[in-house]
Amino acid sequence: MTATAEVVIPTPDVSDDALATVTAALAEHAERHDRTGEVPWDGLRIVHEAGLLTATVGAAHGGPALGLVDTARVLVALGEGDPSVALIVANTLHTHAGQAAAPHWPEDLYADLLRRGLEGPAPVNAIRAEPELGAPARGGLPATTLTATADGWTLSGRKSYATGGEALAYHVVWAVTDEPEPRVGHVLVPGDASGITWIETWDHLGLRASNTHDVVYDQTPVRADAFVEIPRGDDGVYRDPAATPGIQSFWHPALYVGAARASRSAFVAYARDRVPTALGAPIATTERIQAVAGEIETQVAQAEALLFGTLARAEAGDLSALTPQLGVLKGAIARAVVAAASTAVEALGNPGLSRHHSLERHLRDVLCVRVHPPQLDAAQIAAGRRVLGV
Repeated sequence: MTATAEVVIPTPDVSDDALATVTAALAEHAERHDRTGEVPWDGLRIVHEAGLLTATVGAAHGGPALGLVDTARVLVALGEGDPSVALIVANTLHTHAGQAAAPHWPEDLYADLLRRGLEGPAPVNAIRAEPELGAPARGGLPATTLTATADGWTLSGRKSYATGGEALAYHVVWAVTDEPEPRVGHVLVPGDASGITWIETWDHLGLRASNTHDVVYDQTPVRADAFVEIPRGDDGVYRDPAATPGIQSFWHPALYVGAARASRSAFVAYARDRVPTALGAPIATTERIQAVAGEIETQVAQAEALLFGTLARAEAGDLSALTPQLGVLKGAIARAVVAAASTAVEALGNPGLSRHHSLERHLRDVLCVRVHPPQLDAAQIAAGRRVLGV
């Protein structure tokens, strides 16, 4: 039994009704969070109280160990309510699932994370990108450095796109040691450690409340056992693990499927309520709007089928056959959710682009799906080389 097995994590209710309740509660705060850009504490508390922030904690650590499909269902529901909250949650669930699959945290540090998660929202995120390097999925090594001390390390450097911001209970930071033979890996840093400064750089088109700011580490003290080296490739080269999508990477597109659902709902509500004087009836009664609604439904259905079909096959043991196609499947989901929201906005014209209508926000949010690795061009090149045998 591990030390963390003494912590009992409640099993959340992930029935359709329970998730719909969480979606509605998040939606009540989503517009305000989007406008202020502040840490979405109201949304995070809603998710925490529903027990969803720790849903993927492994059974060995006293958790519910929620599976692939149900975790995606959770994230679709959260994305439909507030995608900014859903992104922070997705990163947290991914970290817990990774620990369940291959334990690598020191037991007392992970137990501390779980205890924080019982007391309140305790997000955690892998922080990799840097201002000069960009997203490491394209290659390269970090400039963020670990320097050995008598009792551990100090961490120094600047990171970009650190989703979660000051809400993070732990940072999982991609860094390189300054040893004679440098090693690359992730270091576990409590969010309240000294030497951490947040730079409010996030002024983005979408997911504005995700607090994906820059963060600076200035000789931040880190325990010796908090550094975990990542595996080298067969050629001896370090590569960021996010560059090769695993099945759990599908939890990111899941939240955008939720945002596409929200855009569908917003379009339907407008079409039912809008009664032009010349028509004398809701525009929903016209064949043009009915055709648009059908196109939106087509795109949402396609995204859902790709998402849940892929995860169901993985849970059924078909992951090895799926793995080469994961990148292009994620890209296809991205295309579908963007098309769903774009179609809705295009059909409504100015009202769909007004900040007085939620469709504008849904479109901005779904556009962010394209930035998650692997990006579509890289996935298609890899797929093309595979099928061509070159």
